[in-house]
Amino acid sequence: MFSTSFSRLFTLCSALASLSVGLAAPHARRAQVPSGPKFVIYTDAQIGDGSSVLPPLDQIQGFNVVNMAFLLTSGPADQVAKWAALPADQRQQLKQQYNSAGVSLVVSAFGETEHPTSQDPTTVANSLAQFVLNTDLDGIDIDYEEFELVVQQPGVGEAWLTTLTQTLRQQLPQGQFILSHAPVGPWFQPTFCPGGCYITVDKNVGSLIDWYNIQFYNQSPSPGYEDCNTLLNSAGGSAIFEIQKNGVDVNKLVIGKPGTTADITNGGFIDPATLGTCVQQAVQGGWNAGVMAFQFPHADTNWIRAVRGSSFAA
Repeated sequence: MFSTSFSRLFTLCSALASLSVGLAAPHARRAQVPSGPKFVIYTDAQIGDGSSVLPPLDQIQGFNVVNMAFLLTSGPADQVAKWAALPADQRQQLKQQYNSAGVSLVVSAFGETEHPTSQDPTTVANSLAQFVLNTDLDGIDIDYEEFELVVQQPGVGEAWLTTLTQTLRQQLPQGQFILSHAPVGPWFQPTFCPGGCYITVDKNVGSLIDWYNIQFYNQSPSPGYEDCNTLLNSAGGSAIFEIQKNGVDVNKLVIGKPGTTADITNGGFIDPATLGTCVQQAVQGGWNAGVMAFQFPHADTNWIRAVRGSSFAA
């Protein structure tokens, strides 16, 4: 994901807070896992005056998953650091409030600035899972963005992600915790990566992944994903229904788009009303996965209302 944060260093207070949380036993609780379509909003940029940790519920009506960004191998950053720094009772109160409103709270790991493949995937996964358990979250999203590695070192990234996912599921059981991934669209194109990228990951551990928040942006000029045809039908193998033909469950393919052009570095924006017509076409074609937006506050209740249109009941 394109980050609007100018710093990846987490503050001393947030680091101490995350370390001071008592160790939680795996499988100790059941998190909220939404059924049906997923409407996911990422939050990385500062909210308001900076004192808020989560987007206000009245400003994200229509979304049912909040992905807080980002959790790095060095510790929590950005909105995740603020979440970790909260007293445990306040985190629990917020989780209950958002869950009661039908919204799951998830942490997103890595992002564009983190290249974790040099580290042991089992160790990394256990650390990520422990953070979820320690800080009252409903699950984790893997935003892996090692673009050069997957082209230059065939199979290395795919194997790393496979082990990471398997280990995460040992700590965060399916049906009890959310585990999503957020690949870029071209990584589902069979010929894009010598090692297969997410076609291989899906074959290896797709059954362990709840859904994919696919980044259909920052890919200009080609395939671009700036109209309904390249988004849904024809993008060299990485449009929604092409990915389905490549063997991936179409109802795990969440369409990810930027809230505004300020949330991207290289194209892919579709205005919400037009995106709503694409969503309607996708539903008519048998797709029902949902939509992801990067990020709040540029994507909010009005944005998701326009995108959902009449295709999904509010």
